[in-house]
Amino acid sequence: MASLITAVRSKLLQAIRSVNPPGRWKILVVDEHSQKLLGSVLKQFDILEENVTLIESISSHREPQQFEAVYLLMPTTQNVNRIIKDFSDGRQQYLGAHLFFVDGLSEALFEHLTTSSAEPHLKGLQDLFVNFWATEAQTFSLQSPGLFFNTYSPPRNEAAFKSARSKLEEELRFVSKTIANVCITLNEFPYVRYYMPTHHTPLGPLKPNDQTRAPPPPEGSGRWRTNLARGDAARAYEVADTDFVTRLLAFMIQQNLDEYRRINPEFPKASDPPRPRGTLIITDRSMDTIAPFIHEFTYQAMCNDLLQIDDGTKYMYKFQSSVGSYEDKIATLSDADSVWTTVRHMHMREAIDKLMADFNKFMEENAGFKGEGAASLNDMKDMLANLPQYQEQREKFSLHLNMAQDCMNLFEKHKLPLVANVEQCCATGLTAEGKSPKTLVEEMVPLLDSQEVINANKVRMVALYIQHRDGVPEEDRRRLYQHARLSMADQDAVNSLVHLGVRISRGPSDKDTKKKLKQKTCSDDEYELSRYRPLLRTVIEEHSANKLDPTLFPYVKDSPTVLSPAASLKQTTPQTTSLRSAKPSWHKAVRPNVLAESKQRVIVFVVGGMTYSEIREAYSLSTSLNKDIYIGSTHAITPRNFIDDLKVVEIAGVGSRAVPNGVSLAGAHHSYQEYYDEKYFTPDPPTPQRPTLPVPKDSKPSASKLVKTPSSTSSASLVGSGTVEKEEKKKKKGLFRF
Repeated sequence: MASLITAVRSKLLQAIRSVNPPGRWKILVVDEHSQKLLGSVLKQFDILEENVTLIESISSHREPQQFEAVYLLMPTTQNVNRIIKDFSDGRQQYLGAHLFFVDGLSEALFEHLTTSSAEPHLKGLQDLFVNFWATEAQTFSLQSPGLFFNTYSPPRNEAAFKSARSKLEEELRFVSKTIANVCITLNEFPYVRYYMPTHHTPLGPLKPNDQTRAPPPPEGSGRWRTNLARGDAARAYEVADTDFVTRLLAFMIQQNLDEYRRINPEFPKASDPPRPRGTLIITDRSMDTIAPFIHEFTYQAMCNDLLQIDDGTKYMYKFQSSVGSYEDKIATLSDADSVWTTVRHMHMREAIDKLMADFNKFMEENAGFKGEGAASLNDMKDMLANLPQYQEQREKFSLHLNMAQDCMNLFEKHKLPLVANVEQCCATGLTAEGKSPKTLVEEMVPLLDSQEVINANKVRMVALYIQHRDGVPEEDRRRLYQHARLSMADQDAVNSLVHLGVRISRGPSDKDTKKKLKQKTCSDDEYELSRYRPLLRTVIEEHSANKLDPTLFPYVKDSPTVLSPAASLKQTTPQTTSLRSAKPSWHKAVRPNVLAESKQRVIVFVVGGMTYSEIREAYSLSTSLNKDIYIGSTHAITPRNFIDDLKVVEIAGVGSRAVPNGVSLAGAHHSYQEYYDEKYFTPDPPTPQRPTLPVPKDSKPSASKLVKTPSSTSSASLVGSGTVEKEEKKKKKGLFRF
């Protein structure tokens, strides 16, 4: 399976390697965003190994160099003007410029470049289309949590609908181009289908409104029975009722991919063996408002829920050194950590067993240990302190030992066995025995009253209970808040579910909401506190089995008519295996000789945030369905983040972590390029002032006294492996930390 991280890394390295100047050495010029993108998939050493003698920021003051340069930049007007400035007014910053843009360069900026004074010095120009964050092998993100508020926050008043909608559409154009980048990087021209809710109208700025809706059709047009006979005016008026964020985004993506294919007719390049055409599924957070509240007990999801992990990757823990003292260490949880990738989707119980088994194996093979081995996390802790000679492995085991132990301590402290049981009954509508939960209120109220249960967990139980009941009477909701002693902000979090299409209040005559997409019951042996599976799992399984309702998930343009044999090695009901045991299944097992390159792809994008349980399902289903499944979103969310965002969604995100001042209330920019330029704008630093040396009175200016300062990266300063001399190293150290 093609890893997204590997794909992006390969593209960037190929761009750098493709430049081979006569003098061998070259300079890499980056901007703030492209530097971060490079650092997410490459180390500085990897870059310098490609005969790069210096990495410079295009926004800093730079001395002219006698080398050719590789420019790796965002395609902004500001950066194009900086390139032109490098070769204008008699200035030649480098011997030549090889331009690589992270995203697609607009025609207007291309014309501006090729008709400028820099044109004679340009040796090549290429668009890389890698403007997305490959966070894991099968996961990508826009790292744009503020889009949650653009999508779901209601406009302040009737007059604000038009500007709020235009702003959202502008943001969606950016999202669509980013998703197109992912498809281009994977060499995939997918079918595009999208989620069309049936139980609520469009949300946020897309809510049907007189400010944004087309004028109503003339009187009498309603008598026509057929859609064709009604006329354009009637159809334009009614389209506002189906203008869901998923639909708008899907059509934009299709347009971007069609345009790219028009310019590049060979896209997608043929693979050997041929790969069946994949599918891109666009959905949003409103499709499943249960998953973000549920306590998950698989390792990655549980750690991100209970521990303070920054952005899903940075975690500070106590590490015991070889002398016995404890020190704070910041660990990076990424695909580079083999222990992390092995256990992250296992149930916590299995993960702990695996950690101890691997630790005991390591002890036997490397430390000459004889005995029974570690039988508990505390045993591991004691034995780790006696392994000073295996620093790297000690740190890995110590990290995951700390994380697992902290999770289990909080599991007991916060009464999660009882809390999670209530959550599972609400989410699935069934008890662990498969019966209707008739004593749910009796089990929940003591937990709401308890001071040992933290408020965040009470919010989660109340939110899940209200969704289980498809809304409750106002008085019942007030009593639930009273039992839980929820603050006004916590109550706002629950009440704000209405902005995601959830019904929270109902009267005695209200009928149940009819939803086409429902949670499937799992009959296999599983953990009682992990019975709920995200709805995304159902969507992917039914799509793979050709059973996904086309009215619920319509295609934008063309759709697969007849599946080719390669497209479906065995399109039967997919097996559902628990994380605890993989029981034998009745359908045919996946053939081991099927090449990875021939697997069909499914790419899922969730507007408004993806949960770690949904990320886990993408990996799990890749194996059980024998497909390459990728998942992406505007950002990854934890229950804590989700609740915090719900608290302020009513006020456009004011006070949130993502956008403390709230989303912009101004409308869209005059052009997409203006929006893009503002998004990636970086200020130019002031020009450094050269110190003036005092001249002795008896001395006269003389040409022989003027000494030219040697270039800091002249060829004489290079050593065998392409590194610069020590003084230059000290000078440049810390300029970019990858």
